Amino acid sequence: MATAVPAERDAVARAFPGPGDEVRLPGAVLCRTAPGAGPGREAADAGPGREAADADPGRTTADADPGRTTADADPGREAVGVGAGRSAVVIDLLAAGVGPARAAASTAAALTAAALAGAPYDLVVSAGIGGGFAPGAPLGSLVVADAITVADLGAETADGFLPVTDLGFGTVTHRPPESLVRGVAEATGARTGTILTVSTVTGTAARAAALRARHPHALAEGMEGFGVAEAADAQGVPVLEIRAISNPVGPRDRAAWRIGDALAALTAAFGKLAPALESWKPYDQ
Repeated sequence: MATAVPAERDAVARAFPGPGDEVRLPGAVLCRTAPGAGPGREAADAGPGREAADADPGRTTADADPGRTTADADPGREAVGVGAGRSAVVIDLLAAGVGPARAAASTAAALTAAALAGAPYDLVVSAGIGGGFAPGAPLGSLVVADAITVADLGAETADGFLPVTDLGFGTVTHRPPESLVRGVAEATGARTGTILTVSTVTGTAARAAALRARHPHALAEGMEGFGVAEAADAQGVPVLEIRAISNPVGPRDRAAWRIGDALAALTAAFGKLAPALESWKPYDQ
């Protein structure tokens, strides 16, 4: 699992029991199947206070160092799967950094290191808080992406913005597995829709309106999801994005932000996530 800044990482980590219990979540969100995993199975655990990405509003990934199987992992610490003595989902947290470029680079480094070590990940989750488009995604609500779309990769023309796909190259959308999206939404009560990735957070009503016009199914915006998805796609790993809504997309008004409520919603969501991951077919043994 990848988050952008420490606050997001900590919010996710609080959803799981501490050391010695069945589940412990270290940092970004990277998941692998671990047949027979349970207490005593070694996996690198992220250091105390680390999050899937030193979270800022709307962030989601982890500052991974190349050659390490999980971001800032501390060797020798146990990370256990869901449920002792049976097939489990082992979840590692990665703090990837802010913005799509850093998120992509950090996620790619972690995925590559794990693959080279013979323990590849089966899923990457980009998780964090972000802006919500009213009225579909009110403050404190949770959104799971059925489409992860980059909103500002393209060209400005006299006729308006053109995405790179209209220019004849690249991609602008990654789609998480439909069955996984459904399962996570049912388990967490999340709304499903497009989550936009932007390099510049929306701060005006005009830009919010323009984004909604181009992306009528958008419910939220963040700054890392598409970068995480690009890295995962390059290595053939499925991706999921989850955002808890901390602020409305539109005129920038810090007094209206509810970051604490959004982080609490993120914690609650991840407290319900493990069963949904276990029931997803790629994790069945």
